[in-house]
Amino acid sequence: MSSTIMHVDGLTPSEEGQAADAPERHPFLSQLGERVRALRSRRGVTRKTLASLADVSERHLANLEYGTGNASILILLQVAQALQCPMAELIGDITTSTPEWLLIRELLERRDEATLRRVRIAIGDLLERGGGPAASEPKPRSLRIALVGLRGAGKSTLGAMLAEALDFPFVELSREIEKFAGCSVGEIQGLYGQAAYRRYERRALEEAIQIYPEAVIATPGGIVSDPATFNVLLGHCTTVWLQAQAEDHMQRVAAQGDMRPMAASKEAMDDLRAILAGRTAFYAKAELHVDTSAQPLAETFELLHARVKALISG
Repeated sequence: MSSTIMHVDGLTPSEEGQAADAPERHPFLSQLGERVRALRSRRGVTRKTLASLADVSERHLANLEYGTGNASILILLQVAQALQCPMAELIGDITTSTPEWLLIRELLERRDEATLRRVRIAIGDLLERGGGPAASEPKPRSLRIALVGLRGAGKSTLGAMLAEALDFPFVELSREIEKFAGCSVGEIQGLYGQAAYRRYERRALEEAIQIYPEAVIATPGGIVSDPATFNVLLGHCTTVWLQAQAEDHMQRVAAQGDMRPMAASKEAMDDLRAILAGRTAFYAKAELHVDTSAQPLAETFELLHARVKALISG
């Protein structure tokens, strides 16, 4: 059906029956229609009233509700505005699945980042402790120090130095992923794809958390790409973001003998800057930030060591 907005009279009973009985309805369109009907019922408006409020024909709205109308995104936007709900609630996501989700989401809307961070940490602590009386007690500082940041930030070099200074085991999560898979990271991604790699990454992190009560963990740069895995990291480790300028990231990777970033694209630096920009908001969730471009290696290590030591002993 065309996505053009139409203005015709409402459906007759026979036409409505035909819409309801239309064959081969796509499951997504059927579920979308159910959500529209449910939202309309919750708002207490008739189909005719909603069609008028949304400025679409009643026939078009009926087709939408019965899962037979392949509505354009603009029509969905008009219907969402008429129902006074976010588009997400109309098309469906996890935060629209139950009344509790909707109420929680409403509480969090329009909150600033600092407030949302405190809520996330509190929720994580509550769920980890099962919600009992102990959940209100302060959570002890984790002695697992997880270093996050883009490749070339210095996680391996500084991580090994920090582990030696603290007398903690040093864990390179990429090596643990390779042990699980029995092949290199590149082979995992090439043979099995990103989804398989993320599963190995999650397993490797969970095992490291289970085995090591104390450790320095150098994480892969893309660990922030999976919110579930990153939540595990934030909930069980003291996190440090090793920051660096994009030029330093590129030079350090090249100095390690890996010229792939340079060879892959003439716009390699632009690509790297885009990746860094896309991940910065997630890296910034770490409890400590240390700029590894601001001073030489020895001074960077002294700064990192002092700040980590103060944090875990404070």
